[in-house]
Amino acid sequence: MLRPAVLGLLLACAATLGSCAVVLENGIPFLWAQTFSQVGEIPKQGETVNPNPWLYLHRMSLYRLMIASTDPFMGSMGSNPTDSPMWGLPLQLSWLLNSARLADPTGQTTCGVPSEDPMCVSPNSWWACENYYTSVIPFLSAAQQGFLGDGVQVEMQKPAGFEEYCTTYADCSTKYPDATAKWDTFYQGLKASTDSPLPDNEKKDLILGQFWDAQMASIYASAACQAKQSSYSSVEISFATSWMNSAEYVSAAHFLSNLENAAMFIAPLPSRILQEGDNPPDIADLSTEENHTLSTFSWMNSINTVLGGTLVNMWKRAMCSVGTREKGREMLQQLLLNPGFATGTFLTIITEMTTSC
Repeated sequence: MLRPAVLGLLLACAATLGSCAVVLENGIPFLWAQTFSQVGEIPKQGETVNPNPWLYLHRMSLYRLMIASTDPFMGSMGSNPTDSPMWGLPLQLSWLLNSARLADPTGQTTCGVPSEDPMCVSPNSWWACENYYTSVIPFLSAAQQGFLGDGVQVEMQKPAGFEEYCTTYADCSTKYPDATAKWDTFYQGLKASTDSPLPDNEKKDLILGQFWDAQMASIYASAACQAKQSSYSSVEISFATSWMNSAEYVSAAHFLSNLENAAMFIAPLPSRILQEGDNPPDIADLSTEENHTLSTFSWMNSINTVLGGTLVNMWKRAMCSVGTREKGREMLQQLLLNPGFATGTFLTIITEMTTSC
């Protein structure tokens, strides 16, 4: 059951002139019920599990299987079945599909075009490429660490003509050793947490720290996708940059990206690809919430650039304890979801929190 704040946000999106991107369907990620629920349902090549991450349902299935296999270790996150921080990943993929960001931006194919081939994930899409590193690499690591069953071997299907995408654990660990190693650490940490004497709040903070370390390593590895940005408008590229930078803040705060929290932050993301001439907060066909999110992201990125990167560094220094990280999560919610929250207040509070660390 969604909290009133989350439900209110979704209703507000629907009531405005524009509409937020669809990320939930009957309270779960879009088309979740059509994904594979067991590893044995995935196509095989010989004895090797052979998913095709260039199909939306296959890529979404990776998340469903990862969540199911890690849920037994997520008790410190809360009592609800959707309290795992991994729920943020499939909701992000839902947003990418429904905002047409998985489509081929070059126009050379109909892959991902809603009216033509909506379930296709284009290897030309920068967004699909970035997401590859936060779906395929963690899945391959989960298999390697035994979360998908003993001895399960996985090789991803590769699109013709795109040799840059790693397809096996060995391949990814060679090309992206830091990202692969940090996902391994996350899964190993989950196993170790079952015997940990730490109280639940500290255990939760530790698991979230390892989870976000792994996510950030995947995001850094996705720098390999940068050339694909040339097919987008300067406005969309600017948004993509600020969207990536926002991960630095949620990561340092050990944000609990469970289903409810993730829906609250992802729903007001722009429901279409931005074009030249789009100027938030005055994009007529986007909702008030979408315009506010775009303006806030742009402000955070601009201030950080003006300060030579020190805003992100100040924030990271301020997130020095379980207590300050809790305050940081509350402040991010205010900044991104409350249009009345003054940006100057954000800077003042960060400065005060930094001096207390």
